[in-house]
Amino acid sequence: MNLGFLTPLLHQPGPWASVYFNTSEIAEDAVPQLALQARAAADQLAAQGADQETCRAVHTALTDLDRYEAGHALFATDGRVVLDIPLTAPPPSPPLTEWGPLPRLGPILDFGERRPPTLVAFVDRKGADLQYRGTHGRPRPLDEVRGREWPIHRTGRIDWSERHFELAVENTWEENARLIAQTLAEDAARTGAELLVLAGDARERRAVFDQLPEPLRAITVESEYGGRAAGARPERLETEVAEARTARDTRRAAELYDRFLAGRVPTEERRVDAVEGVPALLAAAREHRIDTLLVRLDGPDLHRDVWIGEEPDQLAVRRSESQYLGEPDPLAARADDALLRSVAATDADVIVVAGSSPEDGPVVATEGLPAGGLGALLRWPYRDGVPDGGHRAPG
Repeated sequence: MNLGFLTPLLHQPGPWASVYFNTSEIAEDAVPQLALQARAAADQLAAQGADQETCRAVHTALTDLDRYEAGHALFATDGRVVLDIPLTAPPPSPPLTEWGPLPRLGPILDFGERRPPTLVAFVDRKGADLQYRGTHGRPRPLDEVRGREWPIHRTGRIDWSERHFELAVENTWEENARLIAQTLAEDAARTGAELLVLAGDARERRAVFDQLPEPLRAITVESEYGGRAAGARPERLETEVAEARTARDTRRAAELYDRFLAGRVPTEERRVDAVEGVPALLAAAREHRIDTLLVRLDGPDLHRDVWIGEEPDQLAVRRSESQYLGEPDPLAARADDALLRSVAATDADVIVVAGSSPEDGPVVATEGLPAGGLGALLRWPYRDGVPDGGHRAPG
């Protein structure tokens, strides 16, 4: 998961109000129920010390939520809601609320979309409708490809005089497939899609597939369901898309976990490509060294206190480490929130390798690693072991 959508939260001073709000059980006409829960969330924040203006902003936003989503994560400070993130799994009821120095980001890994960002292309001979399924919220239309519409159908005649027309039809199909493939390649690059699903008739799917660049072919699956025509059985497509996303996410988590296991063991040259444990992770985050943060949701270090400054790379294990914090009055925050803010600011990825969530369950068997529940693959290695205080593997 890339956390670029958290950018609005990264460089604003707190304190922050965070609310994880379940809308999955609220009927469209249940306005009193929504208002009651919104008031409860605002009252909880006030009891935790939130200012009146921020509580009022949260209450107003909660009473106007999109109830077609499973839930929402709201983050507010200084009297305004800065970000509203639709969730794909319902958070608990009553709402989860917190008033603290950082936005409460950890539950996004529980209730946000953990599957890879995906493009779904509904193709036929005339073009394609493209849909994007990202890290949060419902699927949304992304693009439409309109190819040439004539000549598009075969005549069905065997008269040799029609041969030129048949060739024109073939050329039109090929041209349309090339245009669809080009648009898919551009949209995949723009959205960071990690999976492409081609839906439609076999011939049309294959024509598009053959025109895709090789890297995009490698992440493409095909489905015979859910084309553009009526009666395309979209429910079967939904099942296949969900299965493809889960399978790819599981494979990627396993691959990254294997790389982590290998990288945490120093080579003969004392090169280390992965670290674990809060001290080593904070050191790597300060240097913008983290490429992928690995999280075990049941790890005890996730709720360990660390010390933070205003900027995402101002992190320390101890309050006295002013050389890292850059200010005389640092604040205590949860390790998972501090690290998630840091990796979001440096465009690093996050992968959940184990620990139950309401929707996905365990991803890979980790045997208790990373130690404490937090580890990282590095953008560039340490050349002489890990920093003091980090976990060193035997060898």
